[in-house]
Amino acid sequence: MNEQIASIQSAALELIAAASDERSLDDARVAVLGKKGTLSLAGALIKDIPNEEKAAFGQSLNSARTAITAALEEKQNALQAIADAAALSGIDLTLPARAHPTGSLHPLTLIRDEAIQILRRMGFALADGPEIEDEYHCFDALNTPADHPARNEKDTFYFNSGKLLRTHTSSVQIRTMESSTPPIRIIAPGSAYRRDEIDATHLSVFNQLEGLFVDTDVTLPDLKGTLEYFLREMFGTSTEVRFRPHFFPFTEPSFEIDVKLQIKGQAPRWIEVAGCGMVDPAVFESINATRKDNALDPGKVTGFAFGMGLDRLAMIRWGIKDIRLLIENDVRFLKQFA
Repeated sequence: MNEQIASIQSAALELIAAASDERSLDDARVAVLGKKGTLSLAGALIKDIPNEEKAAFGQSLNSARTAITAALEEKQNALQAIADAAALSGIDLTLPARAHPTGSLHPLTLIRDEAIQILRRMGFALADGPEIEDEYHCFDALNTPADHPARNEKDTFYFNSGKLLRTHTSSVQIRTMESSTPPIRIIAPGSAYRRDEIDATHLSVFNQLEGLFVDTDVTLPDLKGTLEYFLREMFGTSTEVRFRPHFFPFTEPSFEIDVKLQIKGQAPRWIEVAGCGMVDPAVFESINATRKDNALDPGKVTGFAFGMGLDRLAMIRWGIKDIRLLIENDVRFLKQFA
């Protein structure tokens, strides 16, 4: 039997050496080591061998299997090396490498990061809050009555649970005042959602940057100076800024802020970028009721708040004619900011 094993091993090694590709090599492996291969069939005969000869037979069988397996691996490596060499044979190493295009930050990310940097230099800290809000934090605490148009289903995205997608990041102001005591100086960038008709200056999902400053002796000149400084840092010292009286339920007095938009080939026009005002004492009283203390006593503290659209800041910064360009993912547009 040992002579038979030696014969099978010799034939297998010749078959492996003659293999010219991976398919023929695999055929050789199956012919020898497969379930019906020559070595496998020979190994099945061990049950018929006298007990005193089984050890020697098993040793010969294992030795043959080890030699054949090693030959298969060696041949596999040799064939792979030949295939690799063939694949590289047509490559001209003197040719310049292909350029790898680099990505860039989205213009909204660029404008948000710069806005945060300017306000952080002025002492504002970052704050955050949930985008799925309840009516108390989005409306009630902000002195917004139940019949206010913003609370209508035609203007706001409601869930069946009664919660809603926040219509502004002002809800972060409420959550911050609930958990902190003056002085409070925070900014809250994030997404807001409204059922606006999508056009050149409106989206149903937009990006806001909210700000709040609460302390003793915070005045309207503080608000005006802060926002004028911010907008001129953002757009240049010659930027024209105007404050228009307005109404917001949660601030009194209230203003809208416009910046003059300069687009090449078009007449300059004013575009609204922010709303602001002095925090209404009713907001402080509502939060005190929730806190069950008088940390925000309207007789002792005052504050101002503002909210601005980052999308519109980007439009002014780069002269973008249509806000929809910021969400269309057109590489030809976005690569300008690389």
